[in-house]
Amino acid sequence: MMRQQYAVVGLGRFGTSVARRLYEAGHEVLGIDVNEERVEDAKLYVTHVVVADTTEESTLTAVGIRNFDCVIVAIGSDMQSNILTVLLLKELGVKKVIAKAIGKQHGQVLDKVGADWIIYPERDMGERVA
Repeated sequence: MMRQQYAVVGLGRFGTSVARRLYEAGHEVLGIDVNEERVEDAKLYVTHVVVADTTEESTLTAVGIRNFDCVIVAIGSDMQSNILTVLLLKELGVKKVIAKAIGKQHGQVLDKVGADWIIYPERDMGERVA
């Protein structure tokens, strides 16, 4: 299996879970979050990790985002940042962008801005919060 490069934007519960699974599968994983504490916590589960605002095109360029095979946008709480990040990633030429949506309308907007695959974690993961 060829080792692929993934970037995971948003290191909350969902993003950390995805990053950890990719890392454990032997892939190179860059974790990105605006929250320093989350970045610290993720150091054990990723190859590289940075504190960054992915709604800034210059930030995405600086981390070499074009070099990644796939970028997973797992920003959950801030819909605007989620959508803007997906838009910028596609404009910068990232081949595959997977985005987390928090509802049907959000998913439709992500589709319009170019997300290649949209996931609805609440439905897809089968996990129920007690």
